Amino acid sequence: MSSRGREGGGGVSKVAAELDLDQDSDLPLDPERLSLLLGSGSTSSEPSQQRHGRVLTAHLERQTFKPSISTTASAVMGTEDAIDGPRPRQRSRHSAKNVSWRDLPRKSQLVVITLARLSEPLVQTSLQSYMFYQLKWFNPSISDSVIASQAGVLHASFTAAQFMTAMVWGRVADSEHFGRKTVLLIGLGGTMLSCIGFGFSTTFWQALVFRSLGGITNGNVGVLRTMISEIVREKRFQSRAFLLLPMTFNIGIILGPLLGGILSDPAGTYPGLFGHVKFFERFPYAAPNLVSAFFLLCAMLGVWLNLEETLDLRSGKSDRGLELGRKLRLCFSSSHFGVAYKPLGSQDPSAIIEASASEDILPEPLVPGNIVKSRQPRRRYSQRLAFRRIFTRNVILTFIASFIVSFHLGSFNSLWFVFLSTPVYDPDKPLSSLNTLPRSLPFVFTGGLGLQPREVGMAMAVLGFVGICLQLGVYPWLSARMGTVRSWRLFLLFFPLTYFLLPYLSLVPSSAASPPPNPKNGIAVWLALTGVVTIQVIGRTFALPAQTILVNNCTPHPSVLGTVHGIGQSVSSFARTLGPVLCGFLYGLSLERGIIGAVWWGLSGVAICGVLASLFVWEGDGHEICLEGDEEDDW
Repeated sequence: MSSRGREGGGGVSKVAAELDLDQDSDLPLDPERLSLLLGSGSTSSEPSQQRHGRVLTAHLERQTFKPSISTTASAVMGTEDAIDGPRPRQRSRHSAKNVSWRDLPRKSQLVVITLARLSEPLVQTSLQSYMFYQLKWFNPSISDSVIASQAGVLHASFTAAQFMTAMVWGRVADSEHFGRKTVLLIGLGGTMLSCIGFGFSTTFWQALVFRSLGGITNGNVGVLRTMISEIVREKRFQSRAFLLLPMTFNIGIILGPLLGGILSDPAGTYPGLFGHVKFFERFPYAAPNLVSAFFLLCAMLGVWLNLEETLDLRSGKSDRGLELGRKLRLCFSSSHFGVAYKPLGSQDPSAIIEASASEDILPEPLVPGNIVKSRQPRRRYSQRLAFRRIFTRNVILTFIASFIVSFHLGSFNSLWFVFLSTPVYDPDKPLSSLNTLPRSLPFVFTGGLGLQPREVGMAMAVLGFVGICLQLGVYPWLSARMGTVRSWRLFLLFFPLTYFLLPYLSLVPSSAASPPPNPKNGIAVWLALTGVVTIQVIGRTFALPAQTILVNNCTPHPSVLGTVHGIGQSVSSFARTLGPVLCGFLYGLSLERGIIGAVWWGLSGVAICGVLASLFVWEGDGHEICLEGDEEDDW
């Protein structure tokens, strides 16, 4: 810890005496008295201002906050060095249940990160809603079982490329020559080019090349998780901060399939409007990809103009994008100078002080002539941990559990839309081959739901909508009471149940107006689909944010945080590559043999293995190994 942080209790008592504060008093402070003590009449040195700030912080934490007190505290502490002073240890004792969304620090930066993350699941889920039909358009003569296998390969090509490069991007993001922001911009740009190429593909192999290009250039998930952990360093904020990425995934699941279903093949879907447009006849699936590329371009501009670099090794270096962004904001701002007001999000004093200390714009200072500066982060380390020392026991066990969970989740994401698009079982149709088993319930049966792209988009949007409701309303409350590890272990149990029940959706009777082989329809079908999806979404909503926190906190040293997230993304990408390829092949085999549930019940067994693996994982503190020159985290 630095010399500033080693002041003893006598030093604090001395500063309290200077401020004429009763350390045991719970009475509110008078703002005029504070401004006289710490304002223009003060001739104290810079270290004295730091001590004043810390005593004021401790005093205010014992009181019930009011708006006038909060504003005064923020103004008194409105200097860079006062903000950067050591935080009292008592802050870690505050319960996470007192933290609201308003209390999150650096909200402007979190918004940019959220929008950057939103663009990618929107692209991925958009193409999933019509991929089955696009593959059929490539070659109308191939069977449904071959299409299922091709869909698995196409889905896995993106994650396979990520697996090969994610660790490299993690190391590049930890480098002082590049940093987090550069890697993020490369990932968004590569995904945009991949998206455009995929939309104009006319063969399976062209689509495969462009999907692989997107994966090679994209290491963004690990980088975004790293940036969130560096912006939000207090663990009591993590349950909400790390919820942002899976929450944006659910938003993408709602919007992406709807856009893909509405915009795909406009000439065939809307013949009255686009039936004679040559462009849409030649490239029926270009429209949704062009719209997705536009979203990615907007995300790139937002990151370049507004996102700050969080890597300590690049702190203080110039950023042309940020400079241009500030100039543009000044041009469009109604006033260059103004007072920033901060609403109180909770009654937790430390949350108010943390939020005010973390905003880019601070309240106008009480003392005339003071210059208000944006906060510059302290460097917590001066050395970088060797790569061979990263793989501690907890890191390895966490990655094993993460691999298993990513395997069955990646397989589900790949097979789910294929299952929805698979034709309905027709009892009047003869068996497709001699190897097909005759139907014999409750285990030997085949067929899917036969939904069209727009209906597939609606079904996937249901999945996202349920997830959003749970993440906003239930997860923070439950996580604060159960803890990260306990909630993770509990909700992993939901996945085996989901995969066991899912194939039975093909047995739910359709409405009389839509008999086989027409697509499934009717109240019973949609209620059953929503019920099964809700179980899966509950498990994913609570398990994935907790898993992200565990990967983040198993980091042995903050200097390799980006590398650990890069390795974690490689592990996840490998699992999401292996799962769709293997399960896509098994799904096609299950269709041929007439046992559609075999692959789903196999995934149920894999999910049970994930539950068992979670029992050996514990939550770290992100700084298990100490190197010479490290500063002790004050929280």
